[in-house]
Amino acid sequence: MFEAIKVGVAAERSLVVEEEHTAAGGGSGSLPVFATPEMIALMEGAAVAAVDPLLPSGHHTVGIHLDVSHTAATSVGHKVTAVAELVEIDGRKLGFRVRAFDEAGTIGEGLHHRFIVEEKRFMQRARSRGA
Repeated sequence: MFEAIKVGVAAERSLVVEEEHTAAGGGSGSLPVFATPEMIALMEGAAVAAVDPLLPSGHHTVGIHLDVSHTAATSVGHKVTAVAELVEIDGRKLGFRVRAFDEAGTIGEGLHHRFIVEEKRFMQRARSRGA
């Protein structure tokens, strides 16, 4: 059913760091540097871009695990790019190698797992939880 998804597919997402993307601006810290939650969102967005367009209609991926290190700071005005490459397929579970970098080099890397879901069933379960 998911034959179009193959190990090695990859995508990237980029942004220029603005105040809203900083730890101080987003509330995850007090310094005006690119925030870890923003880096994670960019990495997840790259993973989504790599595989979701290959899925049948009504199917999506949802994040289920992330193990990432944020190793260098990026200040406002600089471009950050995240790359996600599919490295593992285990049924509906997909494993990605993720990396983020700016003009000076790598700022973060790790592993991210996503799970393929059917939207209607997934949303029914979410609503039935009552949360």
